[in-house]
Amino acid sequence: MAITVYSTPTCPFCKMAKEFLTEKKAKFKDIDVSENPKKADEMIKVSGQMGVPVIVSGKTVIVGFDRPKLEEIVKGQKTKKAKKTKKAKKKKK
Repeated sequence: MAITVYSTPTCPFCKMAKEFLTEKKAKFKDIDVSENPKKADEMIKVSGQMGVPVIVSGKTVIVGFDRPKLEEIVKGQKTKKAKKTKKAKKKKK
């Protein structure tokens, strides 16, 4: 599942969230809402919040830096990746 992080460059919790995802080798897309008003509006529609970070993965929306919830979405991303790898190996045989 794709992970999107809506953030700003000056937000310490955004930095913590992105560092956590990077350490866990999770793929994510970082959107700087201070530079992109359309994406800021998108973030508000998705989360109902104006604060950052907002982290979206599928139907899961996390507002702020919530390590346990981030661990869940990273684990889900890795589980789905492992399933795809197993399916790809079976097709090659």
